[in-house]
Amino acid sequence: MQSISPFLWFDGQAEEAAMFYVSVFDNSAITGVSRYGEGAPMPAGTALTVDFTLDGLEFHALNGGPQHSFTEAVSFSVVAESQERIDYFWSALTADGGEPGRCGWLTDRFGLSWQVVPPVVTELLTDSDPQRAARVTEALMRMSKIDIAQLVAARDVS
Repeated sequence: MQSISPFLWFDGQAEEAAMFYVSVFDNSAITGVSRYGEGAPMPAGTALTVDFTLDGLEFHALNGGPQHSFTEAVSFSVVAESQERIDYFWSALTADGGEPGRCGWLTDRFGLSWQVVPPVVTELLTDSDPQRAARVTEALMRMSKIDIAQLVAARDVS
């Protein structure tokens, strides 16, 4: 058991969100659900808490009501090793009402922010040649979903 876990506050969609997330990520599962009883602030039977893992990382979700919503100040970073994986996560997480952002950021249909980034981005942004790194930065700033080939092309312009 990990000693620190993300805890997500939803307004009634915790179970739906958990089911969606475990469908997107490998090595994922819902591991527990507790439900509201009669007389609770939500209808009896509605998930109160949902425990789940995403690629082995433990999460907890609460249907706590509308008092708190997600902001981009907190996001989850997804390492996508290839353009194919970037495209997969981007399509899955923006489906059904998600919104693309800039520089690999997006917001899913539940309002949770994600960054879908390949490890090569750090390498390209920290190129030893400041002009090449600047071209990569400029190209990245114009992107929504990251396109590895375009970043490499920007670096390699002579």
